[in-house]
Amino acid sequence: MKTALALRHVASEDLGQLAPLLTKNGYQIRYFEAGVDAFVDISPLDADLVIVLGGPIAVYDTDAYPWLRAEIAWLRARMLEDLPTLGICLGAQLMAAALHARVYPGSCGKEIGWDSLQAGEHLDELPWFRQLVDPHTRVLHWHGDTFDLPRGARHLASSARYPNQAFAWGRHCLALQFHPEVDVRTVEQWLVGHAHEIAHTRNISVARLRADAQQYGRHFEAAARQFWQGWLHSLDAGQPLRQSA
Repeated sequence: MKTALALRHVASEDLGQLAPLLTKNGYQIRYFEAGVDAFVDISPLDADLVIVLGGPIAVYDTDAYPWLRAEIAWLRARMLEDLPTLGICLGAQLMAAALHARVYPGSCGKEIGWDSLQAGEHLDELPWFRQLVDPHTRVLHWHGDTFDLPRGARHLASSARYPNQAFAWGRHCLALQFHPEVDVRTVEQWLVGHAHEIAHTRNISVARLRADAQQYGRHFEAAARQFWQGWLHSLDAGQPLRQSA
């Protein structure tokens, strides 16, 4: 059986709707609790797939969370071998940092809520990614930091506020700033877990986030399922995350 190792930073940000799809595609899922489990105890090269999940801390908060240095180094070792690796939100920022790109507070403020994506320069290399880049599809954004595009990365998507929403690197590494994994049925947990942040961020509210989840969630989940199925098929088929030159 194939193995999927999920690096989790906070309990409420798990694999969401991706978990049953991984199981259906023959993956045995194991969670690694960042900050609790030790990176020295696992090899970055063993798992068939690594998924780096989100969280409310910042990549550059290494003084407060010194284990972030170990996580970045662990990811760098895996990515240099070009092994299948997926990063979501904080996970995408950690992947960018592992590739020596700058991660920093966004100048346009926090991007929290449901909004559409725009096509990046290299989107056509990944036809299954286009399911999420559609004017009728709203995805969940929840971040305050952003990153520079790593050297050699292919730009896949942007948003109205931030240009770097997704990139592919090498043949098998994919980084997503937004949250295509979210299960809309669990949005209420996000609203509870992030209550303080919501209350102290301008122009967002619990009521608006809840209403938008109800309005856009069904279409989003249909598009996300097609995206995940296309991505998993590309891994099963051994296809690279880019077209051959």
